[in-house]
Amino acid sequence: MNITRSTDAQWLTHAAAKTGIPARALQAYVAAAGAANESAPACGIGWNTVAAVGFVESGHGTYGGGSLTAAGQASGPIVGPSLNGEGFAAIPDTDAGALDGDAQWDHAVGPMQFIPSTWQLAGRDGNGDGKADPFNIDDAALSAASYLCVHGGDLTTAEGWSDAIYSYNQSDSYVAHVRDRATAYAAQSGPAG
Repeated sequence: MNITRSTDAQWLTHAAAKTGIPARALQAYVAAAGAANESAPACGIGWNTVAAVGFVESGHGTYGGGSLTAAGQASGPIVGPSLNGEGFAAIPDTDAGALDGDAQWDHAVGPMQFIPSTWQLAGRDGNGDGKADPFNIDDAALSAASYLCVHGGDLTTAEGWSDAIYSYNQSDSYVAHVRDRATAYAAQSGPAG
């Protein structure tokens, strides 16, 4: 869904102010949920779920003091810790370091923190430039929303929603953190225009 009508733009400004989500990221989350629901009408993913994942994963692209450009690009690389088995799963390199700069171990990348091998399967072009870029919020948000729809089925049910979030990160505390944040965003923002 493009935020083009004045009421949508007004809602976007209002919701960004109320939730603390940068407007550029919020625009991407709303568009991603709309596109994912259009592609998979039974999914029912809300923008607030996509936003909650974006918050937990990278603070909406602000991890490490970064920001998002007007085009939705992360101002600098957002690369998670080495998945070398020390405190995290051991995931040997799957992309010769192309996305994460490490040819020995994988790292989650971008504002939605995709592992390179998952990005190869789930990466989508959300901004229409012909390229799926995990460091672009439009692409990353659409990829995350689509991934969650595939793994959760009907996200309007508690079980479907939990299954989707658990597929993103197999941690009960992660699911609870995303749930709390998604619930807060919905309450803070009011209905989308």
